[in-house]
Amino acid sequence: MNDTCNRQREPAVGRKSEKAPNDCPDTQRRWSRLLFGGAAFLLLAAGLAFGTSRSYSQQREVIATADHAREFVPSVRVATVGASPGNIVVTLPATTAAFADANIYARATGYIGKRNVDIGDHVKQGELLVELGVPELDDQIAQNESTLEQLKAAVQQAEANSTLAQATWGRDKPLLRDGWVTGHQGDIDLQTVKADEAAVSVAQANVVAQERLLRVLHQNRAYASVVAPFDGIITQRNVDVGSLVQGNANTGTFMFEIMQKDVIRVRVYVPQDAAFGVAPGVEAIVRVPEIPGRTFRGEVTRIAEALQTGTRTLLTEIDISNPDGALQPGTYCTVDLNILRKTPSFLVPADATIFNQNGMQVAVVKDGTAHIHKVSVMRDFGTQVEVDDGVEQGDLVIINPPIALSEGSKVRARAEPAVPRT
Repeated sequence: MNDTCNRQREPAVGRKSEKAPNDCPDTQRRWSRLLFGGAAFLLLAAGLAFGTSRSYSQQREVIATADHAREFVPSVRVATVGASPGNIVVTLPATTAAFADANIYARATGYIGKRNVDIGDHVKQGELLVELGVPELDDQIAQNESTLEQLKAAVQQAEANSTLAQATWGRDKPLLRDGWVTGHQGDIDLQTVKADEAAVSVAQANVVAQERLLRVLHQNRAYASVVAPFDGIITQRNVDVGSLVQGNANTGTFMFEIMQKDVIRVRVYVPQDAAFGVAPGVEAIVRVPEIPGRTFRGEVTRIAEALQTGTRTLLTEIDISNPDGALQPGTYCTVDLNILRKTPSFLVPADATIFNQNGMQVAVVKDGTAHIHKVSVMRDFGTQVEVDDGVEQGDLVIINPPIALSEGSKVRARAEPAVPRT
């Protein structure tokens, strides 16, 4: 090439010498462009080939992944649905009350002359609590007793008059037949007998009325001695010696409160979902937070037989023997009721529930296929829920079901331990 270029540089005959030096650089530039273009073409071709190969490989991977996804059967954990126990234990708040509780009001008007008891005293039935001074009542009794004596004397007088009238009529009656006594006198004698007999009846009735009045006064006098209606303990005292008390039926003075607490009533309101299994004889365990480690056992003694419409609860009472007085009336406590279940139900792990726009559901595995069942939750025990429909005992439910799980999805089940009974 250099030789060619040198020969081109030699002056030729008949040519102008100044054009010769420019021929060699033009040739070199043409060759350089050709070489550069070829290299670029080769690089482009290699890039296209590499890109095509990579795209093809990725497409094959996508297809393979999609095929694998279509054929993939997820492995899921399942648990067996168990039947709920025949009895349920319901823990409810309750309140203790005395077996008998009475407010003692004054039935007679007077002053407290003597007070024998105070707050906290234990009393026996019939024991004297207070004695009232009732001088006005004593005077009324004395006056009415005198009136009674007068009325009894009036009876005797009326009987004597009646006897005299009968004797007179007995003498005049034969004389009237013989004409020795006028008819007018005979009529007078006969009517006098009848009038005196009626007077006797009136006098006797007055005596009876006075005796009844005296009985009322004596009963009122007996009210001056206030006694305990039953064995118990005095929990309130509102009077003292010298206090004036009123015996009016509407505004009588509240003197004492007495409670009988050797037996304690525990009152509990059972909600509707458990009320239908409550009946007399149901076992109950009472616990008081302030008496840890001790339980008080009893059983349902009586129920209201009707739910309260405002709260849909059933008033239930439990009698607890309290010989040592450990339970105090008015105490907050809790009651465990061992209630017989009326309707069958099932226990499902809480992790198996699905909650979405369709409500509460579970995924049941049958023959390797997931089926979505709607359930109704009766109680939530935290780790478990109690349902009454949608599943049956022995069903396999999926624990923590995948979000993409749908009706008819194929799954492979891995068993978990059976749901324990609560």
